[in-house]
Amino acid sequence: MKSAVSSLVRSNNSPISRTLLYHSSKPISQSPFFLSNTPKNLFNQRYQKLQFSPNSTSIMASLSKSEQAREPPALPLPSPPLSKFKIGLCQLSVTPDKERNIKHARKAIEEAAQKGAQLVLLPEIWNSPYSNDSFPVYAEDIDAGGDASPSTAMLSEVASRLKITIVGGSIPERCGDKLYNACCVFGTDGKLKAKHRKIHLFDIDIPGKITFMESKTLTAGETPTVVDTDVGRIGIGICYDIRFTELAMIYAARGAHLICYPGAFNMTTGPLHWELSQRARAMDNQLYVATCSPARDPGAGYVAWGHSTLVGPFGEVLATTEHEEDIIIAEIDYSILEQRRANLPFTKQRRGDLYKLVDIQRLSSH
Repeated sequence: MKSAVSSLVRSNNSPISRTLLYHSSKPISQSPFFLSNTPKNLFNQRYQKLQFSPNSTSIMASLSKSEQAREPPALPLPSPPLSKFKIGLCQLSVTPDKERNIKHARKAIEEAAQKGAQLVLLPEIWNSPYSNDSFPVYAEDIDAGGDASPSTAMLSEVASRLKITIVGGSIPERCGDKLYNACCVFGTDGKLKAKHRKIHLFDIDIPGKITFMESKTLTAGETPTVVDTDVGRIGIGICYDIRFTELAMIYAARGAHLICYPGAFNMTTGPLHWELSQRARAMDNQLYVATCSPARDPGAGYVAWGHSTLVGPFGEVLATTEHEEDIIIAEIDYSILEQRRANLPFTKQRRGDLYKLVDIQRLSSH
């Protein structure tokens, strides 16, 4: 699989043309600035062009610019397989006892399904303590499955038995001599539909607060992940991935209805950035964002912030937990996606002549 990198490309633009476009609806007499600051022949040429171009032409030009802002052009939002359904966010306590963690997660998934959840989301690193020392010990060979990956074997069995879709949080994955932070998505038939390896590793240093370097043990993933499921098209990110808006923009351009981020923000960045990041990704891309954190354990080596949340396409918080262990059930209504995009038509107003998002993976496959 070719590596995928997203980038923003900025193009040149004339400040004169920006000013003219801004004021073009005003009579010349109300815009003396133009006469003194713009060469007369240039002003006349551009003003006349604006005055006499049919509205349809300017609309088409605007649409063309919008399409150019995504390379390749954004995919249309697909019709989802259902318009409304319930999602369950399982904020779980995590202990050093892996067998207990697996049984506990199973019970939480079953409870969420009993309450009507057709999609269940688990936390980041739910089968292991969150530490570089623990990752190699608790890592599983997901591709081998079975006894080599008891965590994903449980997820597969439960998804099939309950006929639900599971975004299985994340667990440490061993593949050859490398370790990854990996999220597995299981369909209603129990089959593995997608595996996302955390693309952006959590390497931070805030003196006196928190220092953590995932790169000491983990390898970064190389591929953005979008998967079609029985509950719509879902983009997957893991924790630190949420900070990179380009990834969410790629998911939106690929037609995602929802982005799921299992994550474990900490007590320093959590209060400041956790909800803010979720609402920003949802609002900017006009889709749903769901997150799931481990419950807070003050005695753990890494203390999670908690506050698992569902955010709507207007950036509104639809449901959230506190920091304790909890299961919340909330409704997702895809019918409002088009409505919100009509209310604020970002997708038709982008300026492809000024900036561009490049989805290198899609571009390479064309």
